[in-house]
Amino acid sequence: MSRIKEFNLPDLGEGLTEGEILAWLVKVGDVIELNQPIVEVETAKAAVEIPAKWAGEVRSIFHPEGSTVEVGTPIIAIDTDPGAGPVPESTTAAASADLPTPSAASLAAVQVAPAEGMVEPGLIGGVAPGGRTAVLVGYGPRNAPAKRRQRRDGPPRQPDTSPRPTGPAQVTTPAPAAPVAAAPVAPTVNGNGRVAGPVLAKPPVRKFAKDLGVDLATVTGSGPLGSITRADVQRAVDGSTAVDGSTAVAEPLAATSSATSAASFGADREQRIPVKGVRRLTAENMSRSAFTAPHVTEFLTVDVTRAMKALDRLRGRREWRDVRVSPLLLVAKAVLLAVRRHPMVNSTWAGDEIVVKEYVNLGIAAATERGLIVPNIKDAGRLTLRELADAMTGLVQTAKAGRTSPADMSGGTLTITNVGVFGVDTGTPILPPGESAILAFGAVRELPWVHKGKVKPRQVTTLGLSFDHRIIDGELGSKFLRDIGDFLADPEAALLAWT
Repeated sequence: MSRIKEFNLPDLGEGLTEGEILAWLVKVGDVIELNQPIVEVETAKAAVEIPAKWAGEVRSIFHPEGSTVEVGTPIIAIDTDPGAGPVPESTTAAASADLPTPSAASLAAVQVAPAEGMVEPGLIGGVAPGGRTAVLVGYGPRNAPAKRRQRRDGPPRQPDTSPRPTGPAQVTTPAPAAPVAAAPVAPTVNGNGRVAGPVLAKPPVRKFAKDLGVDLATVTGSGPLGSITRADVQRAVDGSTAVDGSTAVAEPLAATSSATSAASFGADREQRIPVKGVRRLTAENMSRSAFTAPHVTEFLTVDVTRAMKALDRLRGRREWRDVRVSPLLLVAKAVLLAVRRHPMVNSTWAGDEIVVKEYVNLGIAAATERGLIVPNIKDAGRLTLRELADAMTGLVQTAKAGRTSPADMSGGTLTITNVGVFGVDTGTPILPPGESAILAFGAVRELPWVHKGKVKPRQVTTLGLSFDHRIIDGELGSKFLRDIGDFLADPEAALLAWT
């Protein structure tokens, strides 16, 4: 059994097909333990740390950071018995067959193309090792100079009238031609000090540069043999931004305010952002949901002054002083109680049938640096208010840190999106795939409101409920939204009446 084990990128949940390597947590030569995190990978749902399947020594890393790798592709090689001495050459060769780094032998085999009119040694008609002339098998060399196709832009060649040998062909070694002294040519250098020539960069780096609009010919490489790395491209982007910014500051104000200056627009003032990971998944899910489930959205404006006062009293209690208490907590409780009264809202359209679920996996939409994700609290209806508050706090903190697991984002049945944190009154949210309702919770504002026959300043918010009209008709959707509003208008009375 081979000591060298290749670890393939696993399927991290729900049929994911690829992942982007964000960061390697180990390097070649490190001794690792079983289940030690070795790489951080961003899938279409979240960033996940993948543990090692074996203990041993890291021998090879097949893909650099920033690479997008398909599920099942080897990403790292591990020597599972490093104390047993050197690895047999056959094992090493098999394990390193896919390494992207070229070997010394392959680099030494790269030769510069010969000058015009010369035959490179070792090729057909040139000098081979041992002084013989290299020829194709079954063909003998000709002692006469080879005919070359006439150039279209040059004068016609005169026919060759030199005598031809009549005897059998002989293999002879042509005398080496006298070297012709060529005038030294100064290397072409670009603005960044890089000598012009073929650009050495791996495909993921080329794609990264293309996405950012960076011309690799203008980038100075810091990798092996002057190859360009992902960091070089990022430095080029950061450097150009700094230069552009300093130039803009140095320009006279009169020039920028000139009425005769022409409008400038084009690709140099556009930013192209790759669509991948969480952003791609969100786009696919929203497009599929918007054009599959017939959406209906209803709105309700509610006086939540009593709910805000109830939160203040709750924060003042000794056992709640270390708990994060927000208006979203009461909204979540209102949704869970309303689902008990209208269970059809918590269901899924399954083609020939409707699946009504007796558990509520309550999703809380969270905006993160990687995009919008919707982790959910499993079976949230069984939790007390204190347990619900702790679960919501942990869920949001994990999402903000980018550590939400795919399992936490799977199986949602009903979702709340808190657009009020952005100062927005409400919205028309799109249903997550497989769910039949989503509630938008708007900002709580102090507004004039008729209370007990008089206009007074009150705390007011607007709710927006989108639902799948294949499952939920107008009456059911309206009653569900009305119950949520009734709880937020008077939480104590609703709890006494419903529980």
